[in-house]
Amino acid sequence: MIEPFDDAYFMKKAIQEAEKAYDSGEIPVGAIVVVDNKIIARAHNLTETLHDVTAHAEMQAITAAANYLGGKYLSGCTMYITLEPCQMCAGALYWSQISKIVYGATDQHRGYTVMGAKLHPKTEVVSGVMEQESASLLKRFFIEKRNLN
Repeated sequence: MIEPFDDAYFMKKAIQEAEKAYDSGEIPVGAIVVVDNKIIARAHNLTETLHDVTAHAEMQAITAAANYLGGKYLSGCTMYITLEPCQMCAGALYWSQISKIVYGATDQHRGYTVMGAKLHPKTEVVSGVMEQESASLLKRFFIEKRNLN
């Protein structure tokens, strides 16, 4: 039986958020938070728009999900992110006690794994979901940025 709400389904929704970031000149990273197959938060990078280095998609999604739930912990929730979280976002995800993180593209330079950051011991991590689609959007963004400069 085909599960309509699988990781690929929700990652497509995160990619839609990344496309919003791309369209507004932000680094195209998108994130959503899901609980019981329901999207409770959608976010994308806003660092340029808000002039705030902490306005990563994950940080925006954590805040939106916590507000929706009425509490600071995201246990029982899954975050879908188009790019591996950075060290800062991994720290915030650690403190949120999120149950599961699913990400697309690996960040070989600034990802939490290469930076040595840790997630909560109970957080399950799945990587590489729709990795090609996530990575190609990022590559296209940076190629266009380099060609404009």
